[in-house]
Amino acid sequence: MSSGPVFQRILLKLSGEVLGGAQESGGVDPNRAAEIAREIADLRSTEVQTAIVVGGGNIFRGVAATAREMDRVTADHMGMLGTVINALALQDALEKLSVPVRVMTALQMHQVAEPFIRRRAIRHLEKGRVVIFAGGTGNPYFSTDTAAALRAMEIRADVILKATKVDGIFDADPIQVKDAKLISRISYLQMISQNLAVMDSTAITLCRENNLPIIVFNLNVAGNIARAVRGEKVGSLVSGD
Repeated sequence: MSSGPVFQRILLKLSGEVLGGAQESGGVDPNRAAEIAREIADLRSTEVQTAIVVGGGNIFRGVAATAREMDRVTADHMGMLGTVINALALQDALEKLSVPVRVMTALQMHQVAEPFIRRRAIRHLEKGRVVIFAGGTGNPYFSTDTAAALRAMEIRADVILKATKVDGIFDADPIQVKDAKLISRISYLQMISQNLAVMDSTAITLCRENNLPIIVFNLNVAGNIARAVRGEKVGSLVSGD
């Protein structure tokens, strides 16, 4: 098995919850952000171009707020702002490791981040900078999973690495079902038909239409990002039918 990277350009999808770490009250755990930043920094030696889409669930969940009778569009905009907070926190953690990084947002906020411009994002990656995409797609009703699929295709990424708290995709919730079985490989259509709640159906459909593979893995296992990049057997692979 090759020790070098099998992907030239990746998109890493991080949920807001992973940045929350041990903080049950929400917000960003600086220690957890530093741990994730170190794993991302280790990829620089492999010359893998790294883009990141970060969620905002640790700050604010639009869907949950809608359930409490808040207007969905307003709630989703608040969730998008939460992703910007997380992106800035991760940027700070990476810069402390001397990693060049840019935050690009789908929402206009020039004082804190660059606007998302596809060609500029690709140029940053070509120059070896980590690019963090925040603000989702800039539109309500779309999840950050869908934003990850969209950005991955726009920058022509080779793969989406979907970081989770479990070892991959299971046939049942492994937290609630002790005997849940890990699925090492699954097709896009099987993901949709079995309603496996790993990514939403819009994101999976976008990946299927563009034949973009997805690797779902456990971020809590140190070194898993690098293992996935090297093509080692990590987590679950979602690919063609």
